[in-house]
Amino acid sequence: MNITLEQAEKMLVAAREKSTELGVKMNIAIVDAGANLVAFAKMDDAWLGSIDIAQKKAKTARYFDMPTGAIGELSQPGGALFNIEHSNGGLITFPGGLPIKDNDGTVIGAIGVSGSTVENDHAVAEFALTAI
Repeated sequence: MNITLEQAEKMLVAAREKSTELGVKMNIAIVDAGANLVAFAKMDDAWLGSIDIAQKKAKTARYFDMPTGAIGELSQPGGALFNIEHSNGGLITFPGGLPIKDNDGTVIGAIGVSGSTVENDHAVAEFALTAI
């Protein structure tokens, strides 16, 4: 099963709402279970460099079905996943990417958010999950 466009659009609205509340400009990417881009939003004046980061955060979260921050912890020097960010055409291993699960716990996609601190990126992604 995949995230629907309708669900993705609801998540984009929620992510923009949380971004506005935090006073930040974000790029928000949502991918389906196959890591294909379903929906994307670049808020006015959001960093151009964060477009790629948001998309890679979403793909990274889906490829490994875990938050990107957790992958980052495992990919530190000496860690079990050291240098993993060089695989799959480039991954992002800091917070802001989260898997999206249905009510049964099946991963149906992932969201990636970039444009501020990693704490804000993660908070926006987490809030967007509450929309579906």
